[in-house]
Amino acid sequence: MKRLVIVSDSHGNAKAIEKLLPLIEENHYFVYLGDGISDLAKAFEVADKKVVFCRGNCDFFARVDEEGILEIENVKIFYCHGHKYGVKLGLNKLAKETKERGCQIALYGHTHNAKITEIDGVTLINPGSLRLPVGEGGSYCYLVVNGDKFTPVIVGESVM
Repeated sequence: MKRLVIVSDSHGNAKAIEKLLPLIEENHYFVYLGDGISDLAKAFEVADKKVVFCRGNCDFFARVDEEGILEIENVKIFYCHGHKYGVKLGLNKLAKETKERGCQIALYGHTHNAKITEIDGVTLINPGSLRLPVGEGGSYCYLVVNGDKFTPVIVGESVM
């Protein structure tokens, strides 16, 4: 069984990432979905080998990949910021791309709305934003993978 903490869209709120450091340290992976890569300095200091990340549309100078695939136990996870797949207009394009890559899960950000959706057998997970969420406080996702099964939970708390 593996546990992941998934975060997106901190937009300069490095303090929110720092408040999550104990949680990041005690879990197997920390996945960051873009728009604030420079906020990850402390996360790299304490959990370098656990950090998986991609560039968002506001990470102008970051020379890192815009997407990737993470295989954990028997689950393949496609991760991206989401802007290239038009997630603000709908999730069908992202679901199709995820399925074509042989993945069961898509992790994405960009909309700042925490959401778990299923389309055509693909689970799409947006952890929300640590900086500019629609509701009060920030949010992230806690994902447990056990064999070929997985359980995502959106956690909303004020981390600002």
